[in-house]
Amino acid sequence: MNSEQLVQMANRIAAFFAAMPEHAEAVDGVAGHIRKFWEPRMREQLGALIAGGDTAALHPLVLEAWEQVAVRA
Repeated sequence: MNSEQLVQMANRIAAFFAAMPEHAEAVDGVAGHIRKFWEPRMREQLGALIAGGDTAALHPLVLEAWEQVAVRA
């Protein structure tokens, strides 16, 4: 999957969970979705994108959620 598609997918997930009443719940929702439904190659690609500093196009919830995903990986 190319990086642009990955970013779009992550941002759609974040937009969905952004409607949650509690911010922490939204972050947990994004992290949980990425852990449960993304295959390892997708998670690795997102991690590499974030580690490389190419984060301008990512929704802030994705960045916060990645901290949880990376810790559990």
